[in-house]
Amino acid sequence: MSSFLDQSPLLSLADRLVAAARKAGADQADAIAVRSISLSVEVRDGAVEESERAEGDDMGLRVLVGKRQAVVSTNDVKGDGVAALAERAVAMARVAPEDPYAGLAPLELLARDIPDLDLVDHELPSVERLEAFARAAEQAALAVGGVAKSGGAGASAGIGGMVLVTSDGFRGSYVGSRHSISAVAIAGEGTGMERDYDFSSTLHAADLEAPDKVGRDAGERAVKRLNPRKVETRRVPVIFEPRVSGSLVGHLASAINGASIARKVSFLKNKLGERLFRAGIRIVDDPLRLRGQRSRPFDGEGVAGHSRAMIEDGVLTSWFLDSATARELGLETTGHAARGVSSSPSPSPTNLHLEAGSASPQELISAIDDGFYVTDLIGMGVNLVTGDYSRGASGLWIEHGVLTYPVSEVTIAGHLNDLFATLEPANDLEFRYGTNAPTVRVEGLTVAGH
Repeated sequence: MSSFLDQSPLLSLADRLVAAARKAGADQADAIAVRSISLSVEVRDGAVEESERAEGDDMGLRVLVGKRQAVVSTNDVKGDGVAALAERAVAMARVAPEDPYAGLAPLELLARDIPDLDLVDHELPSVERLEAFARAAEQAALAVGGVAKSGGAGASAGIGGMVLVTSDGFRGSYVGSRHSISAVAIAGEGTGMERDYDFSSTLHAADLEAPDKVGRDAGERAVKRLNPRKVETRRVPVIFEPRVSGSLVGHLASAINGASIARKVSFLKNKLGERLFRAGIRIVDDPLRLRGQRSRPFDGEGVAGHSRAMIEDGVLTSWFLDSATARELGLETTGHAARGVSSSPSPSPTNLHLEAGSASPQELISAIDDGFYVTDLIGMGVNLVTGDYSRGASGLWIEHGVLTYPVSEVTIAGHLNDLFATLEPANDLEFRYGTNAPTVRVEGLTVAGH
């Protein structure tokens, strides 16, 4: 495994690609390499259904000739065809349309020091250990009263690394790992069956939830969905549990992506500097969080990362920007460039979270006489051009401050402006995903039943 963690051969190859691009006539160039190894095991009814191991190395080269650019990729990590690849990329760039905003990141913004963010667990578990995790999760799910059968359980682990070299002198790399356990449980019988799941995903194996807890939670969630009722269509307060509340933060992130702003296809395109949320609401993007799910010491252009409040005291303070979208908007990159080996950089958030409030989840629930507690969302019915929001949902109905019967096959609909303006966070924030939020209450949604 130590040889896999050594990025120096890929750095050397990236150096050669950039040098070859310059020799072939590129004015600027950058090269990235992505290396990965993964193991996964899936079990169902106590038997291994699938066991997989995958390894891969991929290289990408971007060249700029004036304001024309092209991107090529290869999995020839031995680098035997470096010169030919570079010449092909330059030839492609010369016939590409001009992009007035294309170019490498400003030199003064490049990362000078690469911080250690504790992203890598140096040991991958054996296939046997992953199989034991998956079996334990499935057994725990089946042990929950009311669970009829397993929908399967799995465990996986992997390590991946990235290398970036630019013709402006940036040279950096980092490696990260990933471990996960998941389980799906099916409760009930016949046409009354209900399904739910749970999972745990972390960078370090030591931070994973226990397999039996993952399985038990999956089983208990499935049982809670049994015998759902219909509800009459009405406008009520809605509470999103933490597993789904992060989706609201995700919709904000999409709407303030610099690419959408530059193309004027976001309902928030004219809202920079304006209040979107209540006073005190803060939404933070932090690429430097230790062991964060999306942490990285520099972005896809080599720009140093910084923690940034995208929403400060309820006010929209910034867009997510890479260098090209920043130039188009007359701004400076925020260090949010993301890219693959076959694409040019584009903006994307990193570790994004809504900060916790002061009320407990129970206090939010107990203040509602008639409302909906959402535990699952279905579909992609969000129009980020207009801000209209419509999602299929299931969960539990709230009566007189108490969670009562399960509800399914309803639609919740409204406008994101109203959701943001009335959003109230609870105090139960945990960092489990790439985008995190505590339990939240919102107003202005119509629950459409029958």
